[in-house]
Amino acid sequence: MKICHLTSVHKYNDIRIFVKECSSLAKRYDVSLVCVNGVNETINNVKIVNVPVNYTGRLQRFTKAVDAVYQKALEVNAEIYHLHDPELLRIAPKLKKKGKKVIYDAHEDLPRQLLSKPYLNKNVAKFLSKMVEWYENKVAKKLDGIITATPHIKERFLKINPNTENINNYPLLEELNLSENQNPFSERKNICYVGGITEIRGIKEMVNALQLTENDVCLDLAGAFSPESLFEQVKILPGWKKVKFHGFVDRKQVAKILSDSFAGLLVLHPTVNHVDSLPIKMFEYMLFGLPVIASDFPLWREIIEKNKCGICVNPLDVEQIANAIDYLFTHPDEAKKMGERGKKLVMENYNWKKEEIKLLNFYEKISAL
Repeated sequence: MKICHLTSVHKYNDIRIFVKECSSLAKRYDVSLVCVNGVNETINNVKIVNVPVNYTGRLQRFTKAVDAVYQKALEVNAEIYHLHDPELLRIAPKLKKKGKKVIYDAHEDLPRQLLSKPYLNKNVAKFLSKMVEWYENKVAKKLDGIITATPHIKERFLKINPNTENINNYPLLEELNLSENQNPFSERKNICYVGGITEIRGIKEMVNALQLTENDVCLDLAGAFSPESLFEQVKILPGWKKVKFHGFVDRKQVAKILSDSFAGLLVLHPTVNHVDSLPIKMFEYMLFGLPVIASDFPLWREIIEKNKCGICVNPLDVEQIANAIDYLFTHPDEAKKMGERGKKLVMENYNWKKEEIKLLNFYEKISAL
């Protein structure tokens, strides 16, 4: 059976799309991935199909890029099309009319995400959120299946399409193979944050907390600032002198940073979209045996504090964050035990191997429709 994954936004080597979903499906099916400005290459038995498009801004991406992806998708002539971006929903009815089966992969709860966009006026954000939810629901209702990235998003789509499955973005156990010899916890001086760097993901609170710590702790910070102007605001904060900024790094460098840290930071602001999210970074920290200092959200507290694998804090309280950092730094034996409990949890439950089985079973169900 031929399967074609489509993205007009993500890179060809995106972790969820290519490394996890496409590579897992390619163990059983003929899989192509159509992407914009990527490569033409077969990797992990996945045929990556490049669509070169010159565009500027979101509007042209919504039009030119999506149209180009659609034309290339028709050339692939697959039986099942798997859409990874909300903007691709407008080509879903066209694919259905051509007798194709279509799956929509909701990575985020987009209507709720729009409510926390800093560049949108509150009233505009509310209006856009309602319109996007109406449109997403209208199209998704008629599709063959919906895949979601969290249980919360699944609940939303299950009300309009009973053929909805949650495929969590849990880490690959193979990532551990990238780690080098780990230093003993008693010798580790660094805490880490790896991922997208934005204001609502707590970058200012992390840096300000460093200034309040009583110990000589350094923050290994890896990722890209968004917007870029945020970097100028953050680097003048007093705590920045205790930050080692790596910029965007590859998976091997991520593994090196995690292997040298005594804890991982995940102090996302309590926005509507964050409270019910399951960030992969939480589980990657745990996989590498790191205790997690995380936002005190009910869902996260259920995982972290219930299983004693980290400390939950008010993400807006810089002093609480600093105290949690100091506690783990000065209690390396306890930090190590927390990390070991978290690692065991990921090895047994929160890993991609479990999700891969769900994904393959879901495709069997779709192919039988």
